[in-house]
Amino acid sequence: MSFLPTVCQLEMSVHAKINKLDKFSCMDYIQIVGFAAALFTTAANIPQAYKIIKTRSTKDISTMTYSMLFLGLVLWLIYGIANNDLPIIIANAVAAAIAGIILVLKHIPRKVLSGLNETLINNDNK
Repeated sequence: MSFLPTVCQLEMSVHAKINKLDKFSCMDYIQIVGFAAALFTTAANIPQAYKIIKTRSTKDISTMTYSMLFLGLVLWLIYGIANNDLPIIIANAVAAAIAGIILVLKHIPRKVLSGLNETLINNDNK
């Protein structure tokens, strides 16, 4: 009779190991999805920042919208750090930096934007 619990324990141990392997492979796919989502949502603000510098205009940018976006991204960053979730940490750190840059660009004088534009155009021509 002592043999039966040992076989059951072994079988449970094997199933536990298989489940762990399935869970880890599933987590790998989920992390890939997370990184892909992070890439797209983070990159989504880059064209706006580029357009602001290129056109030297921030008149169509809503300060309230970008302030709320920035705050939300910072809160997601804190959440990601608290949960040690790398895709959330990376995506929101970069996206918050870009949204912060857009907010700064919104509040700097047009003359400074013109200087950034000149620098950007000169770098594009090289």
